[in-house]
Amino acid sequence: MIEVPRTTPFHPRTAPLCVSRAWRRWAGYAVASSYELLHDREYHAIRNSAALIDVSPLYKYLVTGRDAAHLLDRVVTRAVPAMKVGQVLYTTWCDAAGKVIDDGTLARLAEDRFRLTSAEPNLRWLSLNAAGLDVTIQDVSDTTAAVALQGPLARTILQQCTEADVAGLKYFRLIHGSIRGIDVAISRTGYTGDLGFEIWAAAVHAVPLWDALRAAGADYGLTPAGILALDLARVEAALMLQDVDYISAHRALIESQKSSPFELNLGWTVDLAKERFVGHDALAAERARGEADGAWRFVGIEAEWDSLERLFAEVGLPPRLPTQAWRTSVPVTAGGTQVGYATSGCWSPLLKKSIALAHVPAEYAVAGTRLGIEVTVEHHRRQAAARVVPTPFFDPPRKRGSA
Repeated sequence: MIEVPRTTPFHPRTAPLCVSRAWRRWAGYAVASSYELLHDREYHAIRNSAALIDVSPLYKYLVTGRDAAHLLDRVVTRAVPAMKVGQVLYTTWCDAAGKVIDDGTLARLAEDRFRLTSAEPNLRWLSLNAAGLDVTIQDVSDTTAAVALQGPLARTILQQCTEADVAGLKYFRLIHGSIRGIDVAISRTGYTGDLGFEIWAAAVHAVPLWDALRAAGADYGLTPAGILALDLARVEAALMLQDVDYISAHRALIESQKSSPFELNLGWTVDLAKERFVGHDALAAERARGEADGAWRFVGIEAEWDSLERLFAEVGLPPRLPTQAWRTSVPVTAGGTQVGYATSGCWSPLLKKSIALAHVPAEYAVAGTRLGIEVTVEHHRRQAAARVVPTPFFDPPRKRGSA
């Protein structure tokens, strides 16, 4: 039997806008790859005005009760009891071997009430770790609509339609308010690496919420954007994607497919000062080993334009630049020998650079390290010169800055 993708709460509005008829599956839902025939305008809206992105397919769990903070502190790698109400954390959670199961955001909605988002189903994992605790875990994925308002004019647009203090909302903080009479939670978060907000509401209010945001942004160039535009933005922001840049420890077929937070450049999310959490001992041992042989790191790579131009010129062609972000495993070399692999990349329309996210051994992870990355030129695999660069590739001050 062929499973028909479900539609998100915003589908009555997004479907008529999708003139490209280009849809893709995300967590069992159908979402627009691009609304227009090309995704260029949608991407440039993210970077120059503002874009509206349906992110409802995220898995969403409401964790409540006296032991809610205790459960989450047991599961995730960040320190949960220290969170203030209205604070949002980006975090990973691991298995007992310290390998990443998933990553997402954790918002403290009240003293005993949290919302956890994830890329994959995690209800069973949370429930197994909740044994003996006074806690309730609800899967609210279907009943909660989520839309991202991202771009330099996102704050200005929100101020047109809500009385909430979005001007004073700090990075990775959350407030409750209303938009045209609809109760919402507004978090200063997103997956584009730009100034942005994510708006959370009951699914039954999705359509009027969409309409209110579109009306507020009509004079500011607000543009619905699909996954293709989002993919370009998230690569520029060096934000990883599960099943592309890493494989969940619960889905990996062999040990070498698994990654720890340190191997994903997410060591900053690991708080070993916490008394206990799943994977603590394994991660403490890994940190103690440091950059020992066999350690992997997740880095940014920039291909050198002169090298790309020369490779194509050898066959009489100008460089062929991909219009979409790519999600394939591409060999990364040093001295002609493969040492790692890139998992995501794109030609950045904003930076005018060919960039990629890659896994390499720790000894090759230092910024400035000379590497090679495979490119296909007229059906032949060639090596373009590249180097390791700091990430994120694009990190505007407005992302974290105040109004």
